[in-house]
Amino acid sequence: MAEEKLIYLDAGTTYSKIIEVGSDSLSADLKDYFIRKDGDKTYYILPSAIIKQKNIPVRRCCGHMTNASENEIIALANGAKPIVDENATILDLGSRDAKWINFQSGKFHDMDWNTSCASSTGATVEMLLKFYNVKRDDLKFNKEKFAVTCGIFGLEKIMDDISNGASPVESISKFVHGIAYNAWCFSKKPDKIYLSGGFCDNKCFTDSLKYYCEVVPLGRFMLCEGLINADTKELVHA
Repeated sequence: MAEEKLIYLDAGTTYSKIIEVGSDSLSADLKDYFIRKDGDKTYYILPSAIIKQKNIPVRRCCGHMTNASENEIIALANGAKPIVDENATILDLGSRDAKWINFQSGKFHDMDWNTSCASSTGATVEMLLKFYNVKRDDLKFNKEKFAVTCGIFGLEKIMDDISNGASPVESISKFVHGIAYNAWCFSKKPDKIYLSGGFCDNKCFTDSLKYYCEVVPLGRFMLCEGLINADTKELVHA
């Protein structure tokens, strides 16, 4: 009898995250994107364009690139609740959007979701790194920051800064600091943020955010974990 594999998919705009449960071997369609294995869970990250090319049967999914069956805020809440404090703010920053939720006394209290402004998301940073041929790990926290309430104006500030003699690394680092400040303000300036999403891997961003509050990175799979938790226990009521 073939082993049962349950696939949970967070289909982002740029990258998709997958947790496969109940398999001892890597799926043929996913093995090139293997990240790690933890017990009966196997973790993958792959370009979202590939999701459309492969016929991957999923148990539950959320995100932009599929006919999502689950709400992303609920998935984030279900993934984070078992591992955060009773009073906690969880911020998820992706390529396309930013969202946060707040628990008080272990219960859902507040949230917001910004789906329309790239100045607070990762896509702009990805484009800047490619355009200026800068590696993400080259970026360093800079106490200076650009006001990036608009992504387009933020790009303008970077170009002006570079034309005045600053290096691309220095200017993009200031831009990332601006994003971190925006994220903190967007989350209502908490003393502590549990950070979810791709920015967990951006040290310049996390160091910039730590300038304003305590930061606890949760990694890139919180929404997938929430989809799994929804199968076992209803943690949050919409």
